[in-house]
Order: sequence, then C-alpha cells, then structure tokens
Amino acid sequence: MTEKETANDLYVTTPKERRRNLLPVWIKIFLWIFVLFGFLGPVGLAFGLLGKDFDLSLYGIETIKPLSVIGVTLISLFALKGLVSFGLWTEKSWAVTLAITDAALGIILCMSVMILPLVVENTGLDFTVRLELIALIPYLNKMINIKEDWKNSIAKG
Repeated sequence: MTEKETANDLYVTTPKERRRNLLPVWIKIFLWIFVLFGFLGPVGLAFGLLGKDFDLSLYGIETIKPLSVIGVTLISLFALKGLVSFGLWTEKSWAVTLAITDAALGIILCMSVMILPLVVENTGLDFTVRLELIALIPYLNKMINIKEDWKNSIAKG
C-alpha cells in the first residue's frame, strides 16, 4: 500500500446494473416506435389547426379529426407514450412508475373498446379482440417486476 492509498481505497464494490439493461429487447424496440409517435402529436395538431384530416388510431379508438375530443385524447395518449419511452430510454427515476400507469390505462381502454359493443345496443360496433393486449399485459408485468431494481440501479453517466 502506498502512502496515498487508504483501506477505503482497497474496498471493492460491485457496480450497480444500468437501468436500461433491465429492459428486454422487445420493449426497447417499442420505445423507439413510441418516441417517434410522440413527435407526431404536434403534427396532428397542426393538421387540425389547418382544417385538414389526420388519421389517428390507438387501442381501437379512431378518428380523422385531430381537434375533436377523441383526436385530442389520442394525441395526448401518444404524447404520454412518447414521454414514457423517452423516460425509460434515458433512465429517469420516474419512468417505470409512469410506464405502469401507461400500461394499465392502455389495458383499461382496450378492454373498454372490446366490451362497449356488448353493453350498448345499436351502436353499429362489432366485437373485436384487441391485439394490443398481447403486448400490454407482458409490458405491465415487466414494469411491475423491475420497479424495485430500477430504483436500486444507476442511470447512465
């Protein structure tokens, strides 16, 4: 031991796992997709302000009018997904909590769109099974499972 080394300098700790490493590849792929969709929200609003149609669809909810109640709701949902994706990719401490909220909201909306035609008569809607649930349920499960590890891991940098 040299003069400048102390006993504390010799103590070796194992590094904490980086937060992004907690995410499986399929979630990382969806992160990039929804980051891009998050940027499309302002584009949709611009189309609406110009009086143009803009196709929006998520969870079986569709519209071509961005400035309608449904249009603004869909743009807000895409903005939320974009924010969650950005937060997960940049390893923000709040990201997993918001991702759990996003996934739960998505599941509730999907289930509502599936059940609504069965409950309301003469809507002209057909019953459909929303395939988004195939991704949303494992996504919610994964986010719940990594929440504690996310808190205990370190962000990049």
